Amino acid sequence: MTRGRFVAVVGPSGVGKDTLMRAMSEARPGLRRLRRVITRPADPDGEGHEAVSEAEFDARLKDGGFALHWRAHGLRYGVPVGVCMDLAQGRDLLVNLSRTVLAEAQSRFRPFLVLHLTADPGVLAARLAGRGRETAEDVAERLRGAARALPDGVGPVVTLDTGAPVEKLAKAALKALYAVRV
Repeated sequence: MTRGRFVAVVGPSGVGKDTLMRAMSEARPGLRRLRRVITRPADPDGEGHEAVSEAEFDARLKDGGFALHWRAHGLRYGVPVGVCMDLAQGRDLLVNLSRTVLAEAQSRFRPFLVLHLTADPGVLAARLAGRGRETAEDVAERLRGAARALPDGVGPVVTLDTGAPVEKLAKAALKALYAVRV
């Protein structure tokens, strides 16, 4: 059986990672979105993460429940250890990651590739303000981080601008990802 691919989906807050991942998995049966564990309350309009308390996150971390974890924007994020079983069973997975853990993810998961999403800063600002989850100060901080480059040495990388309609973008992303051999 061929091992599944770990597709790290990265980009600044508001770029549309979750929306695109949803459209891609709907367009390609068998392509799955990984459900992250986050120390943020559940949001029915958001990504569909598993909301946990700091104490629960700590307990899972101590018990080896995460294959990968990080902190960002005052929250903690975890990729459940079950990702390893999905990949071993040949499932391709879309995983919303922080750019800060790309090198670590690449060292742990093979085959590995990066779907790097970008957008115009004005588009990002409007999207962040529209979701109503961040303060104006939080939005400004996230916009400052939007221009941060990917770490050297990670890849292969497929970069897409999310300015197109999501259906068109999903088709382009799938075409690009499945053209890349890793």
